[in-house]
Amino acid sequence: MAFLSSIFEGVLRYISTIALTDWLDIVLLAYLIYRTLLLVGRSRAANLGKGVIAFLFVLALSVFFHLNTINAILKAILTWGIIGSVVIFQPEIRRLLEQVGSSKLSSLNPFARAQRTGVLESVIAQTVDACAEMSDSHTGMLMVFERNINLDDYVRTGTVVDAQISSQLLKNIFFVKAAMHDGAVIVRNGRLLAAGCILPLSHNVNISRDLGTRHRAGIGMSENSDAVVLIVSEETGAISVAIGGVLKRHLTPQTLTKLLSNELIPAEDEEKKEKFRIRLPWQRKQKEEADEDADQ
Repeated sequence: MAFLSSIFEGVLRYISTIALTDWLDIVLLAYLIYRTLLLVGRSRAANLGKGVIAFLFVLALSVFFHLNTINAILKAILTWGIIGSVVIFQPEIRRLLEQVGSSKLSSLNPFARAQRTGVLESVIAQTVDACAEMSDSHTGMLMVFERNINLDDYVRTGTVVDAQISSQLLKNIFFVKAAMHDGAVIVRNGRLLAAGCILPLSHNVNISRDLGTRHRAGIGMSENSDAVVLIVSEETGAISVAIGGVLKRHLTPQTLTKLLSNELIPAEDEEKKEKFRIRLPWQRKQKEEADEDADQ
């Protein structure tokens, strides 16, 4: 007990010597490490990252066992490897910097936020309606919802439309004989910004061979940005959504509506909208009954 007590007291003394700036330094470093691991884990750099860890482990062993020749070679490789890693991880580094640089401050006006939520709800409803019809007719579709990362580089590959989204517009763009039906449409702030856009293909070797170029482009776009990518298969009519390099397949219109709402409309926007929504007495009664059923 005396031994454990002395260790505990030593830990407390050590903690008391840590200044506020030291805690800030630790928190920032932990956050940077977390973001780096999250980025590497969700990208094609995961295997390369494991290789780097294995290399550093061998380097540590060469130092411990005094393997001077091997250690000198590994240090030389490490020196040039730092430069090479910048080239290898260039897409991931660029993606991280874009996420940091393009983060947007949310509007503090609750009425403006509610208005934006209403626009997005209309966009989702029109999109789901178009997807359901195109799924039945086996019409291919590729739709990108821009979020925080700017997609201007991909917008330039297509034709600027800048139109209000409607089910009929989407069906006309992706009509099999339309000029821009093979490309993707990009949505920004609830408006169809551009059509016929070319997206980067995914290099993930684990993607099912059943998936064609349209799905690989959708997954690739989700790997290179934080966008939500909607895909309708021309062969099977299946509706899919790609987010962060992960493809969710065979979605029903109801599931698609819920998924797009969760991804494109922040929860706080829903709360704001609920707060400022005006209900008739019978509507309030219905909501109270629904809340009671949910609690039960």
